[in-house]
Amino acid sequence: MGSDPVKNSGSLKGTKSEKKEQETIRSGAVGRMAALGGAGARVGVNYLKHYGRAMVGGKDEPSRRRLREELDAKNAETVYDTFSKLKGGPLKLAQMLSIDKNLLPAAYARQFAQAQSSVPPLSYPLVAQTFRREFGKAPEELFDHFEKKASHGASIGQVHRARRKGREYAVKVQYPGVARSLKSDLAVVKPIALRILGLREADVDSYFREVETRLLEETDYRHELERSVELTAASAHLKGVRFPTYHPELSTGRILSSDWIDGMPLDRFADGEETQRERDRIGQALWDFYAHQVHDLLVFHADPHPGNFLVKEGELWVLDFGCTKKISREFYRKQFRFLDPRLERDPELLREALRDLDVILPDDGAEQIEAITSLCMIWLELLARPFREGTFDFGDPAFLKSIYDLGEENRKADHLRTMRGQRGSPDTIYVNRAFFGLYSLLGRLRARVKVELPSWIST
Repeated sequence: MGSDPVKNSGSLKGTKSEKKEQETIRSGAVGRMAALGGAGARVGVNYLKHYGRAMVGGKDEPSRRRLREELDAKNAETVYDTFSKLKGGPLKLAQMLSIDKNLLPAAYARQFAQAQSSVPPLSYPLVAQTFRREFGKAPEELFDHFEKKASHGASIGQVHRARRKGREYAVKVQYPGVARSLKSDLAVVKPIALRILGLREADVDSYFREVETRLLEETDYRHELERSVELTAASAHLKGVRFPTYHPELSTGRILSSDWIDGMPLDRFADGEETQRERDRIGQALWDFYAHQVHDLLVFHADPHPGNFLVKEGELWVLDFGCTKKISREFYRKQFRFLDPRLERDPELLREALRDLDVILPDDGAEQIEAITSLCMIWLELLARPFREGTFDFGDPAFLKSIYDLGEENRKADHLRTMRGQRGSPDTIYVNRAFFGLYSLLGRLRARVKVELPSWIST
């Protein structure tokens, strides 16, 4: 179900079920801009206070680190509080950033991780209002039973459980005003995000346009319905992978209905007392699902957080096709050329591939080219390692730790942040997001998975 996954009834226990419902969402452009601008202003004030304190008390490295951590924690709380109340684009951006721990300082990663699972749902009167606008009827007029309390609230919409003629449905209802406000939201959020990430607008503008395009797609549930039906049909043959049935007659541009699936959310399964055999079976299904969509279909599920998957009777259920990415055959060849083992042995061949993907730019000097090549050689060995071993143990904690540590080192490296120019294709954002999320999920599952190179890559 889109970006707002259907959860089984067991997922509502504890604090998540006690989240207070949100009565309103600021839907007017002026109100939303004021809220986001206010968050940005508070972040700016926090920075000014930080610089003042650093001049007085930041004489040594431990003190400077402590002050920076305090600043990040305060700013992260301020930003997330605003994003979660506005929902839509700001909250979705927080959700995206939280998947890649390498992008964010630790305080932001901790706060933004809440966007995956614990967003307060919207109150029922606003849900009923959306139904009347879309169908001309209240939920109770379409369904025999419709649960007024949402089973899950997330960034773009929330899911309600319903019943009609003996069939159980998961009904996703989009938050009011999300689609209308998305572009203006992102325009105001961009400076905040750039400050958090330590980036320059000119160097990442095309990446923000790509994110905006995908987010606009996510607000169109007709597009999601079409993509869901298409991809589930094309992936139905995969062993151990299942999908709910979608229902066009109960769906519109702002409401999407599918079968309700009772199962265990993937994170609960991964953190439980499952056997290694069960972990490996689900991990293999997850790997095969992504490998088929990326390498065979060139269209793939690009929202790999655990809330979008359930485990039921030893099978993996995929619930979410709201965020998908289609790539061209040309880009696919350029991107996955990096799995060619020869690139790890031949720096010149690697530089050729990096130029082909616009990671090395024509104006780069010898020093920059060397720095990029050396860094990419390290990343290449690390990220391609599962493809070199046939069967790979993602449960080895050293593997993901190496990825996180290298990402943190690169995030803090001044010489990398000062390299100018838009490097790489914007298409890489969602490919990297998919595979980083996949590696993270498999690591959490502690799964051993059979991994094969695409057939067109020579060994």
